[in-house]
Amino acid sequence: MLANKEKRLKYIGFDDFWFSVIGVLIISFVSAYFSNNSNEVLSLGEVAFSWGFLLFLSIISWLIVRTIMIFLRKKYPDFRDDAKRIALFLIAIVCTVFLVGFIGGTIISFIPGVNIVGGEPMIKALIFSILITIMIMAIYEAIYYNIRLKNSVREEEQAKQAIVQAQLDALRNQAQPHFFFNTLNTLRDIIDQNSKEDAKKFVDRLSDIYRFLLEAGNDNLVPLKNELRFAKAYIHIQSERFGDNLKLNWDIPADSQEAMIVPMSLQLLLENAIKHNVVSKAKPLLINVTVQDNKLIVDNKMEPKSTQLPSTKLGLANIEKRYTLISDKSIEIKNNGDQFMVSLPLLTQADKRN
Repeated sequence: MLANKEKRLKYIGFDDFWFSVIGVLIISFVSAYFSNNSNEVLSLGEVAFSWGFLLFLSIISWLIVRTIMIFLRKKYPDFRDDAKRIALFLIAIVCTVFLVGFIGGTIISFIPGVNIVGGEPMIKALIFSILITIMIMAIYEAIYYNIRLKNSVREEEQAKQAIVQAQLDALRNQAQPHFFFNTLNTLRDIIDQNSKEDAKKFVDRLSDIYRFLLEAGNDNLVPLKNELRFAKAYIHIQSERFGDNLKLNWDIPADSQEAMIVPMSLQLLLENAIKHNVVSKAKPLLINVTVQDNKLIVDNKMEPKSTQLPSTKLGLANIEKRYTLISDKSIEIKNNGDQFMVSLPLLTQADKRN
């Protein structure tokens, strides 16, 4: 695993090859320094052999400790198990360094002609080796904790985004049947009041609108110009029913049309205005669609119908929920008893929640 970069990244969290090399060298030099008996003068060959031997023991200790570290990380992956895992790891470091040093010292003592210093200097060397190993492994743990924390935050954000996306999908899927429900009511009225040819034209235009909905895909935000095209197509089919009794005042600057808006939001507002107000020759309905202060404003004079068509109660609530999920900006609704106005914030990609 030390030589396999992919596995190092998977189990350690970072590429620790050179970190391991430097760590082993530091431990071996510290061990060599403290195991040296100042009362004895060793030859260059003895010094080299002593350091080489301690380097070998340091490598063995490091590999064992590192293997135990990975094992404990696999066995106790949760944050709540950190205290237990670290406690076991500390015990493992102490036992490993001590046992490797003791076994190594015992083995080397049986080799004839080799004079490796033992006794108190070796014990001191083992103690400092343990301390240095713990300090280096503490760096491992700090890096590991930071990586896990980042992954945990990222996973939490991904989970939140998945929930938000599911809610948006549900609301969007709710809006389209709502639109279909109300257009069927319109078609029923046209069949009752107009000729068969008018009904055919309505169905043809309705199919064009549904083609637009299919092409729009599943986006949570669309350019205002696309929503305007859809809304105007919707008004065009409503004009089959109401004629000149339905009037629209469009005042949308060209430089605002690249801004983003929740899909079907404008159409739902127009639909609500038509559904809840009288539209007749005596009382024509005028709907104003304008842009002010980076908001799309839809307003009309209120002429409530005496009898209401069946309603799914979705329109405004659906738009409000989608804006709440997508951004920090919310819609504004004003009703003074005479005029009804709704303001939809025009958004950019920067306004979307992360």
